[in-house]
Amino acid sequence: MNLIKTPISDLLIFEPTVFGDSRGFFMESFNQKTFQHLTGLEVTFVQDNHSRSSQSVLRGLHYQIQQPQGKLVRVTRGRVFDVAVDLRRTSPTFGKWHGVELSDENHRQFWMPAGFAHGFLVLSETADFLYKTTDYYAPEFERCVRFDDSDINIAWPFEGDPILSPKDKQGLSLQDAQVFE
Repeated sequence: MNLIKTPISDLLIFEPTVFGDSRGFFMESFNQKTFQHLTGLEVTFVQDNHSRSSQSVLRGLHYQIQQPQGKLVRVTRGRVFDVAVDLRRTSPTFGKWHGVELSDENHRQFWMPAGFAHGFLVLSETADFLYKTTDYYAPEFERCVRFDDSDINIAWPFEGDPILSPKDKQGLSLQDAQVFE
C-alpha cells in the first residue's frame, strides 16, 4: 500500500498493491493494521455504502454536522472526480478543496476525516462508488454546500450542466452553511 499526501494534510490517497495477470487481479482493499501504521490514526469503520450513478451525475457536497463521518472512498467500476472540502473553521485550510480521480483502473482510495464535505462527479458512463464511514448515516444532521460555490471555486471537469438531486440543488453557500468549529 502506497500513501500519497495531499496539499491538505489530513486528506490522504492510498494506492493498494495490485497483483494481476491474464486472469484478472487481486488486491487487499482495506487492512486496519496497515491503515493505522500508514496514518497513525485509530479509526473504526461502522458502515459501508455503495452507490451507482450515471455519467455527469454530481453528488454533494455532503456532510453531517452531528455524528460527522470520516470516509474512505473508492470506485469499483468507472471513473469519478472526487472532492473533499475542509469545513473546520479553525483549520488553516478552511474552505480549501482537494480533488482526485478515482477509478476501477487506478484502484486509488481517498481518505477524508470528519469535518470535511464530500462530493463526486461521474466521468464514465456509470460508476460504482464505495464508502467506508466512521459513523452512521443520520439524515437529520446531513447538510449540503453548493458544488459551485464561488468561495470554494472547485475546478470540476464537466462539460455542460451536471445532473443534481433536488437536495443538492438546495445546497447552501459556504458563507451560509453550518460548519465545524
